[in-house]
Amino acid sequence: MDSYAWQGYDSIAKELQARIDGLSHRAAVLVIECYPTVRQEEIVQAIRSRLNPAKIVRSDEAAMTGEQIKARVQRYLTDDRVFGHLSPYTIDEFYPQDRLEELRGEVSSVTDGLVVVIGFGASLVAEGDILVYADIARWEIQQRYRSKEFGNWRMDNREEDTLRKYKAGFFFEWRMADRLKRKLFSRIDYYLDTNVKDDPKMVTREALTAGLRQTASQPFRLVPYFDPGVWGGTWLEEHIDLPPKEKPYAWGFDGVPEENSLYFQYGPVRVELPSLNLVFFQPRELLGDRVYARFGAEFPIRFDFLDTIGGGNLSLQVHPTTDYIRQTFGMPYTQDESYYILDSKPGALVYLGLKEDVNPEEMMRDLRRAQAGELSFPAERYVNTYPANKHDHFLIPAGTIHCSAADCMVLEISATPYIFTFKLWDWGQIGLDGKPRPVHLEHGEKVLQWDRTTSWVEEQLINRVDQVGEGAGWSEERTGMHEFQFIETRRHWFSEPVLHESNGSVHMLNLIEGEEAVVESPNGDFEPFVVRFAETFIIPASIASYTIRPSGPSEGKKIATIKAYVRP
Repeated sequence: MDSYAWQGYDSIAKELQARIDGLSHRAAVLVIECYPTVRQEEIVQAIRSRLNPAKIVRSDEAAMTGEQIKARVQRYLTDDRVFGHLSPYTIDEFYPQDRLEELRGEVSSVTDGLVVVIGFGASLVAEGDILVYADIARWEIQQRYRSKEFGNWRMDNREEDTLRKYKAGFFFEWRMADRLKRKLFSRIDYYLDTNVKDDPKMVTREALTAGLRQTASQPFRLVPYFDPGVWGGTWLEEHIDLPPKEKPYAWGFDGVPEENSLYFQYGPVRVELPSLNLVFFQPRELLGDRVYARFGAEFPIRFDFLDTIGGGNLSLQVHPTTDYIRQTFGMPYTQDESYYILDSKPGALVYLGLKEDVNPEEMMRDLRRAQAGELSFPAERYVNTYPANKHDHFLIPAGTIHCSAADCMVLEISATPYIFTFKLWDWGQIGLDGKPRPVHLEHGEKVLQWDRTTSWVEEQLINRVDQVGEGAGWSEERTGMHEFQFIETRRHWFSEPVLHESNGSVHMLNLIEGEEAVVESPNGDFEPFVVRFAETFIIPASIASYTIRPSGPSEGKKIATIKAYVRP
């Protein structure tokens, strides 16, 4: 499909010029709608030098000023460093009509030659003869925030705290930009991948749609990324073949559609796009009718890695209850989760639940004193600790105090609202930016479930393994989640092929034991798909059934997967 994809500004400009030459009128309008933090100036310079436009109109110049935008959205952004409230805005609310009319007049005044309209909101200025959508992956946006290359849209805040920039993106900009993207998608002529500096890739909408459809009909993986952290360990670097970092890797994001991206290959051209685009534009095929009806175009499950082997403790933390997250932050569901221990060292621990007869006032007083630097919070006085061994599964319904201590390699299986962690105690650690990481005792105190004590935890949350099926060379175990949580997890041990049925839900899996496995279609509906140890992969709901068997170096050996899906 290389005739539908182009790489580099020279070939992209040649394709656009051919489209312009094919128009029946002398004045042509090229609209380039941009996601926030796309390098617009790079595109403008490339277009100017290759297409010689008669006029370039920058739509952002007609938008409200940063101060006006900030004043309008402040109640959603709040003064908190991390948390805001999901905002309902659409892009047109930040473009005064009189200024739009001025720009439209500039466009219509050109009677001969090319007019280029570019910006976040360019599609408000002109419909255009050709519409290009310039996109960027969420992880790349974060890198541009961190490097201070970009601040938030229309804001002069490149030097601001990265957490605050991320907050404005998460609660305001990205929601608004995604609404616009979904509205425009059926109209665009071309999709422009702007993730790599000076190396754009462009595909037709038809080719992109074909790629999305194909992905939603076969097993696939997301493009993973790995990030250092204050408590980072050594496992990820040693087992995932990652380049050494000055600070150790703490996070591995291998199954987070809100953040990860996808690669599409068109002949020699590899296009990178946010994996959210698949959720937006193939929701029923990916999620299944039942899950889509419940959650809308949102992927409700995530897998990620937390590496503390040779590192330190995660923060002692709690996640908000569903009612609290809805009322306080506007999220429809909360971050129920679990820790699946992919590996550990002797002596590794997990903190989970409160000890019997804990006095809430006394514990909160000690947490406040610890936050003030008056003492080191005596976590073991208040919180249970349990040995964490390989293949243990700890269930963590929202409202339960928890923490992975050092020397654990955790596969975290959770619902998707992933930034809503209320840190209660951070062991005196300082963030990689040199600042103390935010602690939210005022939120945590309101959601802590004080009745989640030792007896309840040991009965309800630790290794609740029930065998639910077996056959020749395989067995299936229910390992969770808790009845309070909408995610179900199943572990399969197998040395022979195992049949899985989707039952109307997308599946997310990880190969938790063994070097290699292959996913196959009983009916030949997709090509065999190979996965390796610790890799997360997704089976769209459109696949009614599939098999997984040991392959390569694992052939004939007993291996294991863990699977998560939305309960009926």
